[in-house]
Amino acid sequence: MSTSSRYSQKKIFILGAGVTGLACAQSLKSRDAQITLIDDSVTHVDGFEVVPTSSVTKFDCDYLLISPGWKESHPLIAQAMKSDVQLINEIDLAWEIHQERSPGQKWIALTGTNGKTTTVEMTAAALRAGGLHAVACGNVGKTVIECVDSNENFDALVLELSSFQLHWLKRAEFLSCAILNIADDHTDWHGTFDSYASAKISILDRSLTAILNGDDNEVVSRTSHWNGRKVFYSLDTPKPGEIGLVEELLVDRAFVPDPQEASMIAELIEIKPTVPHNVSNALAAAGLARTLGVAHEKIREALTQFTPGRHRIEVIAEKDGITWIDDSKATNPHAAEASILSALSVIWLAGGLAKGADVASLVARVHPRIKKVITFGADRKLFTTAFAEHAPHIEVLEIEPPSDYVRGGESNSFMEEIIRHAQIVATDGDTVLLAPACASMDQFISYADRGDRFAAALRKALK
Repeated sequence: MSTSSRYSQKKIFILGAGVTGLACAQSLKSRDAQITLIDDSVTHVDGFEVVPTSSVTKFDCDYLLISPGWKESHPLIAQAMKSDVQLINEIDLAWEIHQERSPGQKWIALTGTNGKTTTVEMTAAALRAGGLHAVACGNVGKTVIECVDSNENFDALVLELSSFQLHWLKRAEFLSCAILNIADDHTDWHGTFDSYASAKISILDRSLTAILNGDDNEVVSRTSHWNGRKVFYSLDTPKPGEIGLVEELLVDRAFVPDPQEASMIAELIEIKPTVPHNVSNALAAAGLARTLGVAHEKIREALTQFTPGRHRIEVIAEKDGITWIDDSKATNPHAAEASILSALSVIWLAGGLAKGADVASLVARVHPRIKKVITFGADRKLFTTAFAEHAPHIEVLEIEPPSDYVRGGESNSFMEEIIRHAQIVATDGDTVLLAPACASMDQFISYADRGDRFAAALRKALK
């Protein structure tokens, strides 16, 4: 049965009227489905009925589409699972449409705690350099369903998948996947670290080949059971069948005619910024591109020209020997650790919503690189307590928002106050690093808003 006939005149409830929910609603509406959006924060969407969760007393529908981020324990989902309604999700719906519309389209996927967006964008760039019409999508850029429905007729999709998306995934399949790392994150949603990690590892169940970070103990140990083709990459010299570094070169010993030999992917200095976790991302991207047959020289061409997106170790200013870096995308301890360890003397700007992550363990690992901490946000006390325990000699300053500051408002007085205190203590040789280790939504609209406000306040201060 075609997707058009399967959903035609069917009643479909969609949990969530955000980006994913609206993209699915548009796609299903074009297939003559009858759509109702369920959301407590959105009250009106042109062309669709929107109702609050409190108004749903029974599921008189054929399908319930669950947007990522909705917990399985939510009362509506629990109620739906006891009924005869079929549960669907965006990725599986897109897969079904893709099989009918463009069965030759290649799907590869990637997950991990950190580095996902940079790596999928690197991978898509490498595929394009190799002559494929490819796009990064999923948890970055356009939704998968928008790309499948697009008239652009993509040869390949590179999917960035979050643990939330993987939790609901049942049908989609990938020619290859990558797992970059697994560290403490989103335990407030998954309940335990083990459940979070299991969601990440489940990507293997839908993949033929896996590109795996051999430097990450969680990835190595949790993938040992899998019998598919495993290609490990690391910052060490690669063994036959692996990808890694030999002196100043990124080399491939996996996708070569003779694994006793090695083919160069790129020179180390060609990866910008040349910091360990970004080089690791480049190795993963190269591995994924090789699974689709892209030549080494084309991968090198793409990696050489690639620059990470904004708010990812972005140098905003260098003045008086002080480097100011926006890594607002570092929304968990694992990401913040990578940034901190890339510098020697750090004025650390940190805080926000910790999402249940272990801040104390992070502080225990990185405090030798920290000169001073300026902390803010709902969970700022976690940083104060952690430093009191692990590095009491390091001063921690807590910043409260000024009275005129409103989340999303015009005033940038809050970040200006943070910058002012950083300027007082920063001296020649220091790096002032915005790597919050936390989500942003308590005091900012998004990590991008947080980073933009940091840059704006800094430009004003350095005039």
